[in-house]
Amino acid sequence: MKLVKEVEDAIWKEYGSYKQVRNYVEKWHECDEQNFNWENFALVISDNKNIDLNATIHSMPGEILLKVAIDLGVDTPDFIPSIPTFKNSIKSEYKTAYDTFNKAYKQIETDPSTAIGLANSALESIIKEILKDDRIATKIKGTETLYKLSSIILKEFNLTSAEHPKEIKTIGNSFLTINQAIEKLRSEKTNFHGKTSDDYLIDDSIYTYFVINSVATVGLFLNTFYKTKFPKPEPEFKDDDLPF
Repeated sequence: MKLVKEVEDAIWKEYGSYKQVRNYVEKWHECDEQNFNWENFALVISDNKNIDLNATIHSMPGEILLKVAIDLGVDTPDFIPSIPTFKNSIKSEYKTAYDTFNKAYKQIETDPSTAIGLANSALESIIKEILKDDRIATKIKGTETLYKLSSIILKEFNLTSAEHPKEIKTIGNSFLTINQAIEKLRSEKTNFHGKTSDDYLIDDSIYTYFVINSVATVGLFLNTFYKTKFPKPEPEFKDDDLPF
């Protein structure tokens, strides 16, 4: 019910008029009059000939409602739980990554391959921003791939040190493995690089949901760890700055 309300509000906010709202909803509507008047959901029209948007959305199957929500940029925490938290955590400090991740999120259903490539780029952007901190020793050129960036930040965060329990080191190594896999998917299984008709491309959104969730989880961990180990310095006040 909450998602229905948020989708309804988002449609009105985006399109504003009954005509434009109906045009948008009809893009999702499918019907077959020869097949016992089959339709994927009911396009409900009120007595005054305008679309009854609330009733129409309530008639949508969950899968279609989810796709509409994603298309509109509405968060779906029950299906992708980490994403709203992740977006909030990077919105102010990682503007480029935030915009790129939003583009990826909106294309999960319509273009799974491109969504994975954009998610990879968002994670690269976050790591690059963290590594710009003057308190971090390793300096980057800016051309490093996700795998190389991940190797650098693992070392800087000291997550694979021998002093840690083996379980922590395993998690650190898994972090590197996950990011390497995301990068390989982007390079070898999406259309971000030239492909031939014989090459395999990811075109099933279920894998994209998995990748987007992984990026959000990894990104949340990186940002939280960074803020914990490298807190922002407290501002220094001079006597001249005092109001008395």
